[in-house]
Amino acid sequence: MRQDTRTTRLTMAQSFRMKPPMGEDNGWWWQEAAEGRLAIQRCTQCQTLRHPPRPVCGECHSFDWDHVTASGRGTLCSFTILHHPQFPGFDYPLIIILVDLEEGTRFTSQLVNCAPEDVSFGMPVEMVMHEDPDGFRLPMFQPAKGAAA
Repeated sequence: MRQDTRTTRLTMAQSFRMKPPMGEDNGWWWQEAAEGRLAIQRCTQCQTLRHPPRPVCGECHSFDWDHVTASGRGTLCSFTILHHPQFPGFDYPLIIILVDLEEGTRFTSQLVNCAPEDVSFGMPVEMVMHEDPDGFRLPMFQPAKGAAA
């Protein structure tokens, strides 16, 4: 019976992915992601887009904001490939990317469905919604379908 318990714990640990902090300033964003949408916060005074969400506009210092739903399409601006440290719930190597979204702001995420040797600056990418076994949803990106390699 102890062996079964250890096996169950090991299985749970393998499917565990640390969840980000969620609070008053960003809880709405995670709700949008849970519903399959990539939301970008927008200042209602100067229309500046910003990500990650924060309470004050960095351009005009307004506290007033709403959000837009991004298309999920963009261009890979920069990337790094992580091998260590390795945390449970992730497949390594991790390709972490900075995307120039077509809406005009940048978004940091993970590139999936792509081998590290196939990553290139300027490649078109599109969002895919990753779902953990526990139902937690997180926007990730993959090479855009139909894009030249």
